[in-house]
Amino acid sequence: MERSSLGQLLLTGVPGPELDAATAAQFRRLQPGGFILFGRNIQTANQLRKLIDDLRDLSQVEPMITIDQEGGRVSRLKLVGNEPPNANQLRDKNDPELIRRHGTITAKLLRIFGFNLDLCPVLDISFDDEADNSLRGRCYGNNVPQVIRNAGAFNSALQAGGILSCGKHFPGYSRAPLDAHHELPEIPLSREELETHELAVFKHFADKVDSMMIGHGFYPALESSRTPSSLSHRVITDLLRKEQGFKGLIMTDDLDMGAILNHYGLEETIRLAITAGNDMAMICHRVAVVEEALGYLERVPVADLDRALENVANYKKKQSSPDAWSEEEFKRRDAEVWDLRVATLGAEAAARRSPDDGKRSPVEIY
Repeated sequence: MERSSLGQLLLTGVPGPELDAATAAQFRRLQPGGFILFGRNIQTANQLRKLIDDLRDLSQVEPMITIDQEGGRVSRLKLVGNEPPNANQLRDKNDPELIRRHGTITAKLLRIFGFNLDLCPVLDISFDDEADNSLRGRCYGNNVPQVIRNAGAFNSALQAGGILSCGKHFPGYSRAPLDAHHELPEIPLSREELETHELAVFKHFADKVDSMMIGHGFYPALESSRTPSSLSHRVITDLLRKEQGFKGLIMTDDLDMGAILNHYGLEETIRLAITAGNDMAMICHRVAVVEEALGYLERVPVADLDRALENVANYKKKQSSPDAWSEEEFKRRDAEVWDLRVATLGAEAAARRSPDDGKRSPVEIY
């Protein structure tokens, strides 16, 4: 199997706001299947579009170009524009039309920069809006019907606007007692409890989202060994693929999180990720190890590689081309974000900036 084709199974971060010669040469050689951008990659609107055009130009196969553009604090594009309302705020407004409007605006905004996938919608249920597990403000509902209604409105509008979607964080992360960015959380719920709540939402969306992201959590009811869900064959292949019937692309959450780094070396991580049933392994921050990861992919059983490569290729058939770049058009689309913010929060609340607005956090939530 050609080394260049295996790069399609890697979703990598990008070091900075522009491609230096060494990084460009590395990406041209490795041919990653996709790129995920963060605050460190965003300085101005024109700069962001140029970076994405450069990433596309060095790719022999049209790349997945993605970002976490949810709303509120997880809105990377607020660094160059307005901050959309978050999922909780839209939920509390109780108006699905506003959520559909958010999906439509988000698609228009992403397309003008050249993105083709939004790592959205969050399908987790918020059982506690104040839980300290990275999901605060990011959930569309407090129960199954509410999440299905609201996340469904965003998802269908996003897709109708030409941006592919990703349901996250399978199999349900909101009752994790700690943040997987730092350590592997254990979610000791019974299978019946999971089926009634978390898994019911994901099952509903199994034929509605284009991709699924597997979160990092240990679920004793789903996995007998202490294997994270993102590296578990039982969770990904047996549960998501076979039981829930999901046929789209499956990716890991970031393999640079403490939940994985604290327990696994890179070679074992890559092997487990693909053999468990993931189609793409995500490495967001340690861009220097992407070449090493590609070497480890060569040691994965051929049948697993063939399955993943086929799924990536099928997924990419649905990607759309970017809109023509115009800074003036970006400003018009960004103004729609502000109008949505006012419609959701009211003029006075909309004018108040969130505490982290405009800041590039060293640990970005996703």
